[in-house]
Amino acid sequence: AEGARRFSAIAVVGESAQAWPCGICRQVLNEFSEDMRVICGQAGKGFEVVKLSELLPRSFGPNELAGGNAHGE
Repeated sequence: AEGARRFSAIAVVGESAQAWPCGICRQVLNEFSEDMRVICGQAGKGFEVVKLSELLPRSFGPNELAGGNAHGE
């Protein structure tokens, strides 16, 4: 996504089971937006929407790189 730096949501869908992003993918997504919505589902079976911060709590992200305090502490 050349040029894009902020995302509001991403969908992850599995064929035979509900899919969730792996740990490395969660960290990469966190580099773009800590408050992104993650829509996880199984094809034809429905979905669940969670915040990325719920999947990757107390993470290291852009705010820490910009010299801010971690999680407002």
